[in-house]
Amino acid sequence: MKHFMAQNPFIHSKELTLDSTSSETAGNDSSSANPTLPLSGLRLAVKDLFHMAGLPTSAGNPTWLATHPIPTKTSSSVATLLDAGAIFCGKTITDELAYSLNGQNIHYGTPSNPVTPNRLPGGSSSGSAVAVSSDLADIGLGTDTGGSIRVPASYNGLFGLRPTHGVIPSDNMVALAPSFDTVGWLTRDLATLEKTARVLLKSKLPKEFSNVLITNNLIDQVAHVKELKTQLKTWREQKRFPKESSIVIDTKAWKTSETFRTLQGAEIWHEHGKWINDLKGLAGVDTSSVFAPDIQSRFEWSQTISEADVAAAKQQRQRFTDWLENEIEGSVLIIPTTPGLAPLFDVADDELAAYRNQLMDITAIAGLAGLPQLHLPVCTLNGAPCGLSLVGSKGTDLALIEFAKHLMESAS
Repeated sequence: MKHFMAQNPFIHSKELTLDSTSSETAGNDSSSANPTLPLSGLRLAVKDLFHMAGLPTSAGNPTWLATHPIPTKTSSSVATLLDAGAIFCGKTITDELAYSLNGQNIHYGTPSNPVTPNRLPGGSSSGSAVAVSSDLADIGLGTDTGGSIRVPASYNGLFGLRPTHGVIPSDNMVALAPSFDTVGWLTRDLATLEKTARVLLKSKLPKEFSNVLITNNLIDQVAHVKELKTQLKTWREQKRFPKESSIVIDTKAWKTSETFRTLQGAEIWHEHGKWINDLKGLAGVDTSSVFAPDIQSRFEWSQTISEADVAAAKQQRQRFTDWLENEIEGSVLIIPTTPGLAPLFDVADDELAAYRNQLMDITAIAGLAGLPQLHLPVCTLNGAPCGLSLVGSKGTDLALIEFAKHLMESAS
């Protein structure tokens, strides 16, 4: 497919939309910042799935934009961040209806990865990631269903948190697959990520992790295996682990990608199938011209998923979740975030599709079980960012951040 590059990650910048925003968004600027607020002065880029009163939501697709009214209410996540002092600087480009992990958009352009411009920025929160990585924003608000915070965090050298499923409300935003959808964010440093977490997360800090579980079998499979093992060795030598043990997560045996894609696809069709069918009923509307070819093919596949497929996938999801929750209780799990570097722009479509399945084998681990996952940008390979992730039990979001701070602090 063609890759249309965007000059910047914003689809609606504050300067272009200020007159049309409601008072709750337009009045939030540096001149009125309250220095006592926790996010005072921090610039906020908002993925164009979140509704903001008075601003259009395109969900990455012009036809969606044309067939939906301008929102009259603002997402509670956005409102909470603004109330905490964050400065809205614009809405950002997303993959169409967030149904991709590549970060491409044939309608609005593909935001240029500022670290490796010849590689994909990762999606679907690509605009928010690129805005932060380019220092056009300090907080990139996005969503993570199948990896849409974690993947662009890895590709752009950022910290990114996918919270425990359901701990942050997902009201007033365009859904993708509700049983997997989470509100997440990306930052250039852990301090800003933590400030944002303490605003959006209401959970108390639980007790410290007593053990570190290393998924050596997954680490051995990724392109940056040498770099990850070097980092783990450094942390061991610095005595950063309370205890350490190994765990095998056989993603093929557990069918993590297959199970996730089946359940996600069924939910996506439930969310958007009627709208797509309504478009088909309009004279002269060919949905193959509405979506990019890869997005179109996913929607077509989604409507073929049977009730039996969903029932079997739900059973598999529950088995995997029960097993994983039992295995990691009291521990922090370390896994690779991605199979390797961001794919090059000129990679063949079939290779990109195969890589996506590899990627979802890993991202589905936390997704299926609804667990929090924090990406740490701890290494590079051939000049491109990559890293690893910390995964914890449900509700350990703040504990993951504390443990990350412990790992990342300078050695004495």
